[in-house]
Amino acid sequence: MSFFDSRCWRIAARRCAALAVAAVSAVCFASCGGGPTPVRPPSISPSSAGSEAMELYDTNGDGQVAGDELEKAPGLRAALPRLDTDGDGGVTADEVAARVEQWQNAGVGLISFSFTAKLNGSPLSDAVVTFEPETFLGDDVKPARCTTSSAGVGGPTIAKQDLPDPTWPPGMQHGVYKVKVSKIVDGRETIPAKFNEATVLGQEVAQDVPEIGSRRVVYALSTH
Repeated sequence: MSFFDSRCWRIAARRCAALAVAAVSAVCFASCGGGPTPVRPPSISPSSAGSEAMELYDTNGDGQVAGDELEKAPGLRAALPRLDTDGDGGVTADEVAARVEQWQNAGVGLISFSFTAKLNGSPLSDAVVTFEPETFLGDDVKPARCTTSSAGVGGPTIAKQDLPDPTWPPGMQHGVYKVKVSKIVDGRETIPAKFNEATVLGQEVAQDVPEIGSRRVVYALSTH
């Protein structure tokens, strides 16, 4: 390894280490001396994301998504503590745009984390969990999925064929997602619709989301 390559590797390593937060693995590979393609954040227009979120979920036209509207916007509801910067209990187009800018300014292309899924208090094994990005984020934010272990633990990742570059490592992009849980047994869905096709589960995926940093992402499902 040349002096230049060694120095470049150390710089890239220091940058990656600085971005690591608790359980979050922030993937920030640099293309250095012919290395892999840089892992870049998805291209999202902050202003378009904000206005499209309002078009989609602001059903009463008052300029914010709040109250019952948030019940139909699980991704926004999950991100409310960071979106609602004025503390009025709702989300505006400007607040969505500002949060998107924060994700982009972080400069992180992919992060990884794990979660635990439970059904009626017990670990939910062999369930397919899909993280579906809110449509107002655009086409560059890709869905991620995984199958839970016997302990109900999963680590969602973008399918290789959906990655912008096949050399990218496993992980997810910053964004707000609907979380859908499915477990087919003998040809029948065993998970209530409110956790899959009509899901009420949401997740914001970002470095500064407390439950991700503290390794306490839990989806507690119930058939009752």
